[in-house]
Amino acid sequence: MWHSEAIYPDIKLQLKGELLYRKKTLYQNLELYKTDRFGKVLMLDNAIQTTEGDEFIYHEMLTHPVLLLHPKPQKVLIIGGGDGGILREVLKYKSVKLAYLVEIDKSIIEISKKYLKSICKNSFQDKRTKIIFDDGAKFIKKTKEKFDVIIIDSPDSVGPAKVLFSKGFYKDIFSALAENGLMIRQTGSTTLQKEVLKSSWKILTDIFPFVWTHLTAIPTYIGGFFSLTAASKKIDLFKTDIAYLEKKIKALKIKTDYYNPYIHIASAVLPEYIRRMLK
Repeated sequence: MWHSEAIYPDIKLQLKGELLYRKKTLYQNLELYKTDRFGKVLMLDNAIQTTEGDEFIYHEMLTHPVLLLHPKPQKVLIIGGGDGGILREVLKYKSVKLAYLVEIDKSIIEISKKYLKSICKNSFQDKRTKIIFDDGAKFIKKTKEKFDVIIIDSPDSVGPAKVLFSKGFYKDIFSALAENGLMIRQTGSTTLQKEVLKSSWKILTDIFPFVWTHLTAIPTYIGGFFSLTAASKKIDLFKTDIAYLEKKIKALKIKTDYYNPYIHIASAVLPEYIRRMLK
């Protein structure tokens, strides 16, 4: 069967595949398809969340650009990320002693454990993993913990996820970060979701001293360049040497399929239309 992603009224992406699973959870419509080109595809409310074929691009770029910049990340918070891909990458760092994963929808983790083992691997069973079923915005507001890195792997800025793009939420993120803390989040397509990127950039630059955006392209995410925006209390990406990053990733023996130190720097060099947008 053909299935359409139609989060925009005027654009559709269609994938042909077999429906493996469908469930109306407490929070959203969850569907899992098997396709020839991208393997298994997880969809929430008719929007593609991840596919086995291209997940590595998104998960690596939402993880290593902040974890490698931190001198020694020990406590990491992931908001969302129920498919386990971000958690998998975070746990590659031996310095990480505790990885919190705050997911509002228990069904996503259950389905990922059963159908998406190629993505989550054994990350949910790792003794360093602490899974909390809660609303990410509520958790960050009430937590007394301090985190070295916070990664926000949320759906688009609609419905329940809208609060995860608000100024109050970003202020709570700042408060929950340790002294050398960094955060990163997806900020959408630079063509189809300009307002999401512009709004997040404006709020974050009001709160954090250092903010930058990485660009990447993920085949099943509609809209060309996809943006990932990072912010830091003390660390400036543009004062970081590629040789330092190369030496560090080699010493840590971290294997990747997309990310490398050259991509780290190059992906933060923005085309002129985005530079103008963010001014």
